[in-house]
Amino acid sequence: MKFLVDECLHTSLVELAHVAGYEAYHVAHYGLQGAKDHELMQHIRKQEFVFVTNNAADFKKLFARERLHSGLVIIVPNASPELQQILFKAILDEIENNEPINAVVEVRLQGTYIVIETLGLFKGSE
Repeated sequence: MKFLVDECLHTSLVELAHVAGYEAYHVAHYGLQGAKDHELMQHIRKQEFVFVTNNAADFKKLFARERLHSGLVIIVPNASPELQQILFKAILDEIENNEPINAVVEVRLQGTYIVIETLGLFKGSE
């Protein structure tokens, strides 16, 4: 798996993925800051990235249009870099041996618990 982290999330998530043994990049590494969502999708599709964002509404719609995709990871809510790191680490542990192909994986806090939910996301499921 290789990850592309959206600009709405901290660049430190890339290092967390590297430490866990994954290839990872931030949109800033590709000069894609400020790119439109559909432009990002072209890059995600071409490079077969698992995309990491907190922009659930827009990217669930875009990924649902794809016949096949490498996966979408959504970190909810908008959080501090430290909390983003904790939640992303939980995701990395969760999907370690189970690639999120055609799936959306959401991670959020429920009180003091980390909740991870994996949903199928196939073409036409928006």
